[in-house]
Amino acid sequence: MATRSTLVIKVTAGADAPERCSQAFTVASVAAASGTRVSLWLTGESAWFALPGRAAEFDLPHAAPLPDLMDAVLASGGNITLCTQCAARRGIEEKDVAEGVRIAGAQVFVSEIMPEGVQALVY
Repeated sequence: MATRSTLVIKVTAGADAPERCSQAFTVASVAAASGTRVSLWLTGESAWFALPGRAAEFDLPHAAPLPDLMDAVLASGGNITLCTQCAARRGIEEKDVAEGVRIAGAQVFVSEIMPEGVQALVY
């Protein structure tokens, strides 16, 4: 039986670089739809999208809505993780994040990207 491949995507861009941000979320959802296990990490300015309703505020012409893309990752069994340090710098706590979003740090990120067969992308 073949093992399911894994894609870990770290998004560093938010509304400050909307095309790069949208690209990361789009690739994550397409990978999830294709059967790839996806772990989407929200870092830097994308950290704000961990808060309820914030992804819906993101608008980029000709791009899918971020909430739909995030839902696709979660529906496929993937993870959405907010970086611990990024959360702390923005005053975001576990109680503040949207349903399905976890907060974790570098140790978890490294443990996800190191196994054989894992592909990591940074946007």
